[in-house]
Amino acid sequence: MSSVDHIRYDLLAQEALRGVVRRVLVDAARDGLPGDHHFYISFDTRAPGVRLSTRMREKYPEEMTIVLQHQFWDLNVTEHAFEVGLSFGGVPERLLVPFTALKGFFDPSVKFGLQFEIAEAEASEEPAPEEDNSAAAPTPLPTASPIRSIRGAASEPALASARKADGEAEKVTAKNEPAKEQSGEDKPQAGAEVVRLDVFRKK
Repeated sequence: MSSVDHIRYDLLAQEALRGVVRRVLVDAARDGLPGDHHFYISFDTRAPGVRLSTRMREKYPEEMTIVLQHQFWDLNVTEHAFEVGLSFGGVPERLLVPFTALKGFFDPSVKFGLQFEIAEAEASEEPAPEEDNSAAAPTPLPTASPIRSIRGAASEPALASARKADGEAEKVTAKNEPAKEQSGEDKPQAGAEVVRLDVFRKK
């Protein structure tokens, strides 16, 4: 008879790996993207705390993927979420994504990827209201101090399926003027190293 996992190693593993994504974004906000590194980030647009405009929520009602490479600005990373400015079809948008809403993270430059599972209870909750650009940014923790980045990056949502996901507080800020729209050349390649978290789940 198999024993019950009261510790829930699967949840601890997901939390730890989301911390990896947070650390990478903190470094990118502070120092810019090093070398050829860039990120594809997928998230559940229905997850609680996700902040999107009505236009983007209608276009991606369940899930979307954004690219941080050549065209992002004002990247703010807090303890529980990240916020970033992106251009979609020439229209600037502001997105706020809690780390609990993440479904995937991929760095094509080194073929490294992570996949996450979102609890059904979380996904079924009502999403946050659409973004109000006049609203105040998330309140930083007392120890946080904004840092201006040297180099930034983001672009149109690539590989975004017809699906659509908020956060809060240590805050790192990056500012970068929007560049030309990405051509979509750097799409994830086959053979990437992807860590599936369901391997930690008790069968």
